[in-house]
Amino acid sequence: MATDGPSSEFKVRFGFTCRGSSDLDLEQFPVLVDDLERLEFDSIWIPEAMLNGSFDPLVALAYAAARTERLKIGTHLVLPGRSPVRIARELANLDVLSRGRLLLIIVLGLPDEPELLAQGVEKSQRGALMEELLPLLRRLWSGETVDHDGPNYVLRGASVEPVPFQKPLEMWLGGQVPAALRRAGRLGDGWIPGLITPAEAAAKRVDVEAAASAAGRLIDREHFGVNLAYSRGPMSDAASEGLRRRRVDLDPAELVPSSTEMLHQHIDRWIEAGFSKFLLRPVDRPASWTGELELLAEEVLWRQT
Repeated sequence: MATDGPSSEFKVRFGFTCRGSSDLDLEQFPVLVDDLERLEFDSIWIPEAMLNGSFDPLVALAYAAARTERLKIGTHLVLPGRSPVRIARELANLDVLSRGRLLLIIVLGLPDEPELLAQGVEKSQRGALMEELLPLLRRLWSGETVDHDGPNYVLRGASVEPVPFQKPLEMWLGGQVPAALRRAGRLGDGWIPGLITPAEAAAKRVDVEAAASAAGRLIDREHFGVNLAYSRGPMSDAASEGLRRRRVDLDPAELVPSSTEMLHQHIDRWIEAGFSKFLLRPVDRPASWTGELELLAEEVLWRQT
């Protein structure tokens, strides 16, 4: 993997994503956290889903923060369906207790009917809920006492104490449909998609930046990343079929590098496209998580530093 050229222009960072019990049992989580800290990965990420045995992200990240000193703690957090004041306080507390190590990617949530029922929102309402919630969170985190009359939320004399350690506590967004790209530009502090090729992402980044410019904003050029799955050889049939269902227009091999050399090449293409933050995850569960992380650190993380 190249370590000069385009990569030298960015702060390239590698985090690791754990999707909960589909990846490892909850009892194994302490060892995973210890390994990520020991091997000097930048961050751990816990995506949120309502069902399917996922770890609760705030509980898992609070545990990870208490167990580590350096590792950043991140989540793909489902925002619609939450109380603005309650989630503002929870996230502010977590950021203070971790001394500013909290990272946020705000998501709408999975579109499946069971997930939506568990989330407690209508699919058609999720975008509007997020549009109202994001500015509310920023106002609460600023220390302001908030009065708000909106289509979905009403607040009187609402405030949060303490406010986050980070000023500001950033909220990155994902999504690839036009409405999501416009929202990322208007309201997000960064953009980080998944299941997308570097060429596709480069084109969609233009739309995000155009929406930001139209709103009188500028997203930091360092604030573009990718959820990047990888494989150590041919994917399992289950993993391949899952990818085909989600991206029917692409061969899974175009999305998931299946060797160390291909992973290096894939990362280089992303860096050349202007994306510098990587959230890595093997598509299939390894025999040993410690062994997998040690190999990934040697092959990828330490080659870039």
